Amino acid sequence: MTAARAPLTREIEVRDEFGAARTISIPAERALTVFVDKRELVTLMTLGAFPELLVLGYLRNQRLVDRCDEIDSITVDWEVHAAAVKTRAGIERFDEKTAKRVVTTGCGQGTVFGDLMGELNSIRLPAASDPSARLSQGTLYRLLDAVRKQESTYKSAGSVHGCALFRQGEMLTFVEDVGRHNAIDTIAGWMWLNDISGADKIFYTTGRLTSEMVIKSAQMGVPIVVSRSGITQMGLELAERLGLALFGRATNRHFICYCGFDRFDAEPEPPRPG
Repeated sequence: MTAARAPLTREIEVRDEFGAARTISIPAERALTVFVDKRELVTLMTLGAFPELLVLGYLRNQRLVDRCDEIDSITVDWEVHAAAVKTRAGIERFDEKTAKRVVTTGCGQGTVFGDLMGELNSIRLPAASDPSARLSQGTLYRLLDAVRKQESTYKSAGSVHGCALFRQGEMLTFVEDVGRHNAIDTIAGWMWLNDISGADKIFYTTGRLTSEMVIKSAQMGVPIVVSRSGITQMGLELAERLGLALFGRATNRHFICYCGFDRFDAEPEPPRPG
């Protein structure tokens, strides 16, 4: 794989409400067209932080490839804004798998190929009785504090989503992109490339918990998902069906546990003075 990391921000001149000129940073959104065996697949709008991992995770989460060793190389060239994926033996039933497209609620409109619900019945998450697949309230607070302290493009330029993977209170990786679906795909690619299981992990996102985010989290094998934002009805229904624990509106010491209460070890806050 190449390592074609692109600049994440760009400085521009602006004027504020007082008419004063200032220099600020904005996210450097760019298009990346993915070709698989010389056939155009999709164009992703991305910051370009880890484009090879993004492409790898995208292919995995779209269920187009089943194993890393099916891919021979991923080459990203920002001069032509393209990622060339070379497989070892081609993708079986490529036309069939990519014929049906579902436009999702992903920022900038995400695209899911094939049957969105097609493989849900094959997903198996660890049991709630497994100590490594549970979350305590204290650990949740430590996780949120780690995210708060994390240096990020959002703090300097705004307008991006962030995702992180934790093992209990330890942050393993943090990714930002213009869309939350890109950030989760990049983390999925990192996990897949490094053969990292999601069974004892917690996934954090700044974005809302839609059906797409829930499905991708489950495909990564992660049983616990935490969001700074809220949830959709379909996201909740799928999480309940799959056995995920979902936490939303999670900032500082505030949160809502939407489902998966059997994975949560609560340590309730003391009552506030009346």
